[in-house]
Amino acid sequence: MIGRVLSRYMAATLVALAPGVSTAAEFTGLIIPRHDILVSAGVAASVMQVQTEVGKRVKEGQLLVQLDDRLQVLEAQRRRIIFEDDSELKAARDRVRILRPLAEDSRRAFQAGGSVSREELTRLELDLASAAARVEQLQAQKVREKSELDIADQDRLLRRVTAPVSGIVTRVDLEAGEWAKIGEPVLQIVDADVCYLRVAVSPMAMRRLKLEQPLTIQFEPILKIAPVRGRVSFLSPGIDPASGLVEIRVTFQNPGWRVPPGVKGSIMLEED
Repeated sequence: MIGRVLSRYMAATLVALAPGVSTAAEFTGLIIPRHDILVSAGVAASVMQVQTEVGKRVKEGQLLVQLDDRLQVLEAQRRRIIFEDDSELKAARDRVRILRPLAEDSRRAFQAGGSVSREELTRLELDLASAAARVEQLQAQKVREKSELDIADQDRLLRRVTAPVSGIVTRVDLEAGEWAKIGEPVLQIVDADVCYLRVAVSPMAMRRLKLEQPLTIQFEPILKIAPVRGRVSFLSPGIDPASGLVEIRVTFQNPGWRVPPGVKGSIMLEED
């Protein structure tokens, strides 16, 4: 795959450094941005608002497209009202609080041979056990209601398309009133503050490289882009069988997008 993708962009020019010692080879590849993301909707819905435009810089988590969530908002409100209504649970706890001392007093009176009959004691103890069980039942119900509220909130949030990373919007495919489909791109965000040169090199050249090794990336003179310094961030463990080359990546900081993604860049490496 590396050979098929990069063979169109790679050129190797050998220049003799010293007879019988080694040669230097120029390897050319493509500049790739750190993030180039097609953002899609998680649910199918009508677009209510598009809160960005092409060329606008956005921050991670920023709302970009609002899908129709009116029904989901109402459902979340309904679930919240149900969850926050704890009047029945409070009444059940009050009943337990009242019955417990009555049952204890009746038990002591019965054991002392007082005026409390066994039937009355049994009835109070059954009432107390029933009230305590009702409290546990309502507590479990509140747990379920909280889960249902969380599900409703998440369903509502699925209709908010937010920026997964900071970057610049390079494409917007939908407008207000159009229908967003699951999995189809809504917009595209590119973050080129950090880029990398993806290039295929010979195994002989790769043997001299190591991770974090500094390298200079040069560009075609016609582009008038000054060389930049980067560091080796990736060394492929395998050789592409089609080309016999190995992919490496040289990452560099790119403030102000001085180096536009998609241009060719080259490095010089020594070969044995």
